Amino acid sequence: MSISENIEKYKEELPENVKLVAISKTKPNEDLMEAYEAGQRIFGENKIQEMTDKWEELPKDIEWHMVGHVQSNKVKYMAPYVSLIHAVHKMKLLKEINKRAEENERTIDCLLQIKIAEEDSKYGTTAKNARMILESEEYQKMENVRIIGLMGMATFTDDEAQVKSEFQFLQKTFKDFQKDFPELKELSMGMSGDYQIAVECGSTMVRIGSSIFGARNYN
Repeated sequence: MSISENIEKYKEELPENVKLVAISKTKPNEDLMEAYEAGQRIFGENKIQEMTDKWEELPKDIEWHMVGHVQSNKVKYMAPYVSLIHAVHKMKLLKEINKRAEENERTIDCLLQIKIAEEDSKYGTTAKNARMILESEEYQKMENVRIIGLMGMATFTDDEAQVKSEFQFLQKTFKDFQKDFPELKELSMGMSGDYQIAVECGSTMVRIGSSIFGARNYN
């Protein structure tokens, strides 16, 4: 199937309240344009430099999501245009995003990344820490950053029961948080291999890469 056919397939399959983030890292601009022509407007990247190059060259109505681990010293490069940063897991990073957003006279939306997987390679904070960030006076005073939800990545495993329990844990955390922080609207979980389970568990945003664009090219 072509990229545009894959986009169509997900549009038909995903419920209306679930956003499709097309993960376009390592892919050339012509691939992104094929998805764009098929109506896709949200693209996710994990390298700030690559995302910035694409932002400069591609249509300006694209919504760019940073889905990878973010280093504080690189925030300034994406602050002029990034729509959503998925993987914020500490206050230090939030402060830098707020500072850089203010310099660009923007407000940048962020998700707090909760570590739900067993793998050490996955980043994220605890639910307890995430709550402390949201409740902190420091965050309350920030005027150029907005936490609008949570994000999590399940363990990379064929054990669907484990994946489901990790997603259910995140959904429960999200619902608990919403009682105190009703501004939390987005729950970003689910990728090419497990998005169906994620949607069942209440995800509002799925991150699909290889199933749209084919295998990644790391050459």
